[in-house]
Amino acid sequence: MIETTPRENQLIFAIHVSAGSRRNEVGGQHDGALRVAVTQAPEKGKANAAIIKLLAKTLGISKSQLEIISGDTHRRKTIAATQIDPQQIDQQLQTLATSK
Repeated sequence: MIETTPRENQLIFAIHVSAGSRRNEVGGQHDGALRVAVTQAPEKGKANAAIIKLLAKTLGISKSQLEIISGDTHRRKTIAATQIDPQQIDQQLQTLATSK
C-alpha cells in the first residue's frame, strides 16, 4: 500500500526511482513508495523531468500539476499532485502499486 497524505485539492506521496532503466514504467511498490523506472540517466535533472512526464501521463493529469517537493537527487522522492481530486489519484496510485 502506498502511503499518501491528502490535503484540499492536493495529494502527497512517495516514489522510489530507478533511473537509467531499460524502459519507462510505473508499478509496484518499495517500502511504502510507488516504484517508477525511467530510461533517462540521473544527470542534470533529466531523470526528474522524465519522472514528472511519465507520472502525468500515467495518472492522466498535466505535468504542471506534479512537483517533486523533496529528494531531487535521491532515489526516494516526495511528490505533490495539485489541483486534483485526492481520492481519485489515491485510488489510481493504490492500483498501480499492486500492478507489478
